[in-house]
Amino acid sequence: QVQLVESGGGLVQPGGSLRLSCAASGSIFSINAMAWYRQAPGKQRELVARITRGGTTDYADSVKGRFTISRDNAKNTVYLQMNSLKPEDAAKYYCNVGTFGLDNYWGQGTQVTVSS
Repeated sequence: QVQLVESGGGLVQPGGSLRLSCAASGSIFSINAMAWYRQAPGKQRELVARITRGGTTDYADSVKGRFTISRDNAKNTVYLQMNSLKPEDAAKYYCNVGTFGLDNYWGQGTQVTVSS
């Protein structure tokens, strides 16, 4: 089992920045990829960014050039640096990890609100 605790959400003005963190605990040796998803009201959950254990990254087209995903394997933590935030980035952001055993775990989500 892997437990995930997210932090860093909040209210920010358009053009502002936020940094999300997600700390993993439990069976951390089994973690492969770590990712951030988001879900806005009335919309499907979508992948924002993913990073493999080796550091290969993948981004949704809508956030390329503005968001950066990173991870600290020593701290079992994944980060999402979000810059130049737009109102359409507002959503609940969820941390997700995939294990080598093909299990998936989700955090409880952290709300990001982008509004003036």
